[in-house]
Amino acid sequence: MTNLGIGLIGYAFMGAAHSQAWRSAPRFFDLPLNPTMNVLCGRNAEAVQAAAKKLGWSDTETDWRKLLTRDDVQLIDVCTPGDSHAEIAIAALQAGKHVLCEKPLANTVAEAEAMAAAAADAAAKGVRSMVGFTYRRVPAIGLARQLVADGKIGTVRHVRAQYLQDWIADPEAPLSWRLDKEKAGSGALGDIGAHIVDLTQYITGDRIAEVNGLLETFVKERPVAAAHSGLSGEAGTERGPVTVDDAAIFLARFGSGALGVFEATRFATGRKNAIRIEINGSLGSLAFDFEDMNELHFYDAGEDPLTAGFRRILATEAVHPYVAAWWPPGHLLGYEHGFTHQVVDLVGAIAEGKDPAPSFADGLQVQRVLAAVEDSSTSRQWQEIPE
Repeated sequence: MTNLGIGLIGYAFMGAAHSQAWRSAPRFFDLPLNPTMNVLCGRNAEAVQAAAKKLGWSDTETDWRKLLTRDDVQLIDVCTPGDSHAEIAIAALQAGKHVLCEKPLANTVAEAEAMAAAAADAAAKGVRSMVGFTYRRVPAIGLARQLVADGKIGTVRHVRAQYLQDWIADPEAPLSWRLDKEKAGSGALGDIGAHIVDLTQYITGDRIAEVNGLLETFVKERPVAAAHSGLSGEAGTERGPVTVDDAAIFLARFGSGALGVFEATRFATGRKNAIRIEINGSLGSLAFDFEDMNELHFYDAGEDPLTAGFRRILATEAVHPYVAAWWPPGHLLGYEHGFTHQVVDLVGAIAEGKDPAPSFADGLQVQRVLAAVEDSSTSRQWQEIPE
């Protein structure tokens, strides 16, 4: 089998999740190419070497540019903060490397446009790219998309979407790069709001056409982190400004005329990673919560009112997306499986010579929605999303 050499840039939270996916995918799925974990890249030589040993990478680099010239790297996986996405991804595509880039695609629309243009040029030469909206790969989400496409809930009328976390609800939680606009682009809006923008468009097959939003930063100053660990860290004595939003809410109208209500916050005390989506249609409804990620709730308005109600579907049957490669029915999947399914889809598309989804163009569209929400929060006016 032909090897597909992987070079991963970044080894923290997302880097570890992606590493798990590259390890697991060829062991559970029959892939047309064999992904090999060849190079892990990070700026600190000692730290990246320790991470490579722990996560299963064969070699390390401290300069991502060296990956562009290595013959044993055919795909570059970008798991860095958003301020470096455009530079790395564009350079990699121009060097003929396939690219997987974490979401949101970029920090600005201009950066995302440049990335989408580079991806289109590269695709004409057989070089593929994909943005990592991983939650698309949850089996229950795939089932929801299938039910909507099959007309099971009829015409979509309402979309409700929330992404609720609480990891910075404590005002003394330390600063991280996710709270720095120069590095992250935005706060809850881009970090987690981007996911529910993509998910609702993916499930409905419809695009958000206009938005009216509001952003808020509740805690405007925090301790500077003396050490980082996952999403959080250890607070030092120095303090610094928070330059991103803590919470974002917005109304939306989809191209079909369906209405949407969106909320993204990292201040929902007690909510750890609650992605809640409900779609109401003329013939039924769907409801999903990532904290019960193996379940999809389906209401069929055509049932006898005597017994009608939301039906709990445990999306762990072999007929559900991706599940056949895993465990017997009822043996639940977890957070990491979405990343594995992402690898499966990407490797398959590369082998077939097809452009994978979501594409950089899809990532650009989400970026335009995020920018429009931010503009609306300032102007207090509805903002249209360009086609």
